[in-house]
Amino acid sequence: MTNVYRRQRLRRMVRNKWLYIMLLPGLLYFIIFKYVPMYGLLLAFKNYQPFLGFVDSEWVGLKHFNRFFGDPLFWKLLSNTFILAAYNILFFFPLPIILALMLNELRSQAYKKWIQTMVYIPHFMSWVVIVSIAYLFFTTEGGLVNEAIASMGGEKVQFLLSPGWFRTFITGEVMWKETGWGTIIFLAALAGVDTQLYEAAKIDGAGRMRQLWHITLPAIRSTIIILLILRLGNFLDTGFEQIFLMLNSLNREVGEVFDTYVYTTGISQGEYSYSTAVGLFKSVVGLVLVFGSNFIAKRFGEEGIL
Repeated sequence: MTNVYRRQRLRRMVRNKWLYIMLLPGLLYFIIFKYVPMYGLLLAFKNYQPFLGFVDSEWVGLKHFNRFFGDPLFWKLLSNTFILAAYNILFFFPLPIILALMLNELRSQAYKKWIQTMVYIPHFMSWVVIVSIAYLFFTTEGGLVNEAIASMGGEKVQFLLSPGWFRTFITGEVMWKETGWGTIIFLAALAGVDTQLYEAAKIDGAGRMRQLWHITLPAIRSTIIILLILRLGNFLDTGFEQIFLMLNSLNREVGEVFDTYVYTTGISQGEYSYSTAVGLFKSVVGLVLVFGSNFIAKRFGEEGIL
């Protein structure tokens, strides 16, 4: 039976050989850039010395993890990272869904494509450009917003230096840059909804809102849940480049996160093993969140990703 099964599987592979060939570049990418570098995680358990090399450096076990968890800065980093991540989930994640639903209601295809093009453009801008635009608008030295406040008799606000405004700016920039791009998957899911369901709902007297609630949202619910699970896997990835560019000495108390801390300790201070331990901790938390959210989704009858 086993030999028969193997022959059948081999015949299927030969029959679908072009699909496997198309799969090969993506597979090689993940092997070379995702799995092979995982060997470097051993640095987290060593006291890496460049002159000794990777193999001969001293094995120290959990020393770097104990140091990190015992550092008072750990709780500040955890708090800052979790708050920014929660802001992204609460305020950014629903926006592509809402925008996709709004675009789906448009009947003019030309107008719909124009709006899609406009909201996609920010995604292709680098964070340097996004932060520069924020600076031009909100700096006290000629910024458009502060100049408008001053022209109305108000006092200029230190938006970019204030700890109270930092998280709002980080979340707002992400929302402006990525909302349009995030609609692509949801629009694809909406395109697969059976139009006969809407026609039947109209016959039954359902309005647009009832159709949205009882047909559209249930049709894309599985897509929403899968993307939410994947988003939770990157929960602690708050974005190094953006935060690093927005950080300064006055808002660092609320802006220092795991990503910037890894850069500061690993690159600037040369503590490669310690920074690797911090990065590994962040990755483990993301893995736990993926499995946990996937388990909860399946308990509620959804497919999940595993």
